[in-house]
Formats: sequence, C-alpha cells, structure tokens
Amino acid sequence: MSWLSNVVRPKLREWVGAGSRSVPDNLWEKCPACEQMIFHRELESRLRVCPHCDHHLRLGVDARLGMIFDDAAFETVALPKAPVDPLKFRDVRKYPDRLKEAQTRTGRSEALIIANGQIGALPAVAVALNFDFMGGSMGVAVGESFLAAARLAIEKDATFIVFCASGGARMQEGILSLMQMARTTIAVQLVREAGLPYLAILTDPTTGGVSASFAMLGDVTIAEPGAVIGFAGARVIEQTIRESLPAGFQKAEYLLEHGMVDLIVHRSAMREALVRLNTLLRRPRLEPIFASANEPDGEELPEVPDDGLRGERGSEAPPALHAHPQPVGEDRVVE
Repeated sequence: MSWLSNVVRPKLREWVGAGSRSVPDNLWEKCPACEQMIFHRELESRLRVCPHCDHHLRLGVDARLGMIFDDAAFETVALPKAPVDPLKFRDVRKYPDRLKEAQTRTGRSEALIIANGQIGALPAVAVALNFDFMGGSMGVAVGESFLAAARLAIEKDATFIVFCASGGARMQEGILSLMQMARTTIAVQLVREAGLPYLAILTDPTTGGVSASFAMLGDVTIAEPGAVIGFAGARVIEQTIRESLPAGFQKAEYLLEHGMVDLIVHRSAMREALVRLNTLLRRPRLEPIFASANEPDGEELPEVPDDGLRGERGSEAPPALHAHPQPVGEDRVVE
C-alpha cells in the first residue's frame, strides 16, 4: 500500500487543501483474494463483491437483510434477555468486558439479529448472525434468540430464513454454549412441525457448533461462492489425520460437489432466488391453484407458471438460477 500512502494520499491532500481537511484512511479496501484495491463506494454498490475477481467479501448484517426483503423494508425484533457471564469466565480479560466492547463497536446487543418482513409479498422471518460481534459465536443469548425467531415465524405463518456467519460456539460460556446446538435444532423442528419452510444460507465463514446444528438443517441449503464451511479448521484436520486435504476442501464449491449444499447463489441473485423458493415452498399453504368448473362466480384462477425449481437433480434451472459456466457434477451453481 506504499503507493497509496506515499503518492495518492498526499496528492489528494494537496487538491483539497493542505491542512484544511484530512483524507480518510478507509477510502480503499484490498480484496483478500486478488489483492486489488477497490474504492469503497464501488465495493458497497456491488454488495461487497470484488469487481476484479468476483470474490465475496464479508457483508454487514443490515445490508444483508436489506437486500432480501421487499423494498428493503423490515422490522427488527427485540432479543429476549439471557444470563450474562453465567460461568464468571475470565481469560486475559473478563467476559463482560469483551461483551461491552463488541456491543460498543457494533451497536448491537448480541451476535444475532431477528428481522420480520416480506419476501416476494409473502411473510418471512430472517435471522442473521453478525460475524463482527465476537466472530458470530453462539452462546445462550444467541440460542434463546434463535428459538424466539422460530416461534415468531410460527406465529406469523412465515418462512424462516437464517444467514449463518460464525466461528462456532462461544468458548466463554463453555458447555452452556454447546447446549445451544440442541436448542436451535429443536427450534428448526418446531418450524417443520408447523409446516413452514426453513432456508439456510451459509456465508463465509460457517464453522464449529453452528455448522453442526441449525446451519445444515435447511429444507434448502444455499451457500455463497467461496464461503468456508466446516466444523474443525483445515489445519486441525490435517494435523489429526496426518494427511493433506484435497484442493478447495471446506469451500462452498467442494461441498456442492459432494452433496452437502443444494445451491451456490451469487450475492446479487440472492433475493431473486429467495423470492422463487419462498413462492414455491409456500404454495401448498396458499389458495388452491385450480378452480372447479362449478365455481359460483364462474371465474378461473390464473395458471401458475412453472418456475423450473421442481424436478430431478440436473433439471433445467429457471432464468434466475442459471447454470454456472463451470458446472460441478450435476449440481447447480447460481449467479
């Protein structure tokens, strides 16, 4: 970055007037994949997808929720109260101090947000894990909030959607954090028993206890391109089995090839894909598609178009879910 600090920034200061205004340090961001410098406005306008190599950088929870709901309109729901520091944990710093720092930095009370709105004019409740808040780790508060979101979806007869971005269970809460794996699994089961769809979107990274619980239980499991998805880290696995792992191991494309996820969806196509899935999966709960010829008003319901999402694996994808230029097996990658 020497050319930026030594050439570009001094020139900008000279143009705007020396000493009168300072040039912000966050105008440019380096892509971690291709290492190209990207102007921050261009990056935000592309939903933090690199214009040079198409690498998906991590996206904030507010932007992520705004891009999927109709007209970017949604209501956040207050999180239920949960015990703070139940184990009185302390490492180099006290656990409450770490919590306060994360809350101050993110402006959020916990590593999870619950949003309520409509997707494709149909009700939806979405949960997004905030990786900026202690790595999106799952503790008692996250487990309790996830259960509350599932109950809200049932109450509103809404599709339940979760965006996963987590390093796993929160170590500062020990066994209590691991118990949330079972509680979130129960929450998903409650949604299923209510006959409602559950969609899981795996973003970078989805690891640890989150990947071993609700992240992999979706009726349809979607991943973003290049997302790291797994339980233990690749280095830990290699050291344990004393073997080299295959190229691309734990990447979304590898998981798609091995049947662990159903679709890879480009961030720019995520909303359209969710609209189609929400419409398709909610059809059995909507008004009957076909009208009898003996209907009193004599009107026929319009024919429902085939959206291309039904059928066997490898069937033709709908316009919004077109095949990737480099197909992996018989699965579909969405852009």
